[in-house]
Amino acid sequence: MLTPKQLLEIRELQNKCEIEDGLMLKLNWDMLNSRSSNEKTDFLHYVNTKLVGFIGIYGFGNKVEVCGMVDPEFRRRGIFTKLFKEALMEIKERQFRKILINAPGNSETAKGLLDSIPCKFDITEYQMRCTETLANPELDEIKVRIATPEDFDKEIQIEVECFGFEKEDAIDFYHQVRREGRDFYVIEFHGEVVGKMRVSYFKGEAWIFGFGILPKFQGRGIGRKVLSYIVSNELKNGYNVVLEVEAKNDHALRLYESCGFRKYSSQDYYDYKLSLGE
Repeated sequence: MLTPKQLLEIRELQNKCEIEDGLMLKLNWDMLNSRSSNEKTDFLHYVNTKLVGFIGIYGFGNKVEVCGMVDPEFRRRGIFTKLFKEALMEIKERQFRKILINAPGNSETAKGLLDSIPCKFDITEYQMRCTETLANPELDEIKVRIATPEDFDKEIQIEVECFGFEKEDAIDFYHQVRREGRDFYVIEFHGEVVGKMRVSYFKGEAWIFGFGILPKFQGRGIGRKVLSYIVSNELKNGYNVVLEVEAKNDHALRLYESCGFRKYSSQDYYDYKLSLGE
């Protein structure tokens, strides 16, 4: 678990790197703010008393994402390599099956570093923001409500069918995110749970995560109505609304663009394979 002092130091280092490099780092602050005390997920490097390097690992079922940064004044000293080795030891111990290294899409520094690491490009993810005022749609036969423990089975089904989780991994992920203090919603259609989403608030923005509609209920306009409804309410409450989508997900991209979302940043992910000696 990170202390308030460490969280402040990480935020200050992030701000410095983003300003000097002209990019946006994805550090998953909703997860950083609520780390479990019994898991090693964050790796910090100090010079004297100054934080100059950080790597965080973020588990999503059987997949783990790795993101880090080094103070521009302390680069090319092996700091990232040292932290990365420490993170890999933890990743191996926890037996994640897929390791993705995250780098801002416009970071030449990160891509230069990744050239020295045995990994290959996997996907690009777009960050999209909506600041337009949308008409609040009539939901009619659709209902959006706060999720309850009774929705557990349906939420697991949605993770499996919409996001490709194995059932066991979906259950682990469910319990992980439930301790992170987000707002969780389920979507009903004619009284049946057919979808879900969660919302996290950070720096005046409402982030939408895990938005999915069961495949057999797709194509009926449910997703568009629900998204427009959530966006309209969050904008009225003074939040800009942000979400993430994989570049190859054309259906989701078209849906989000039709609801007023526009791309403003991208993150590239590289698939890393642990070697036998690691």
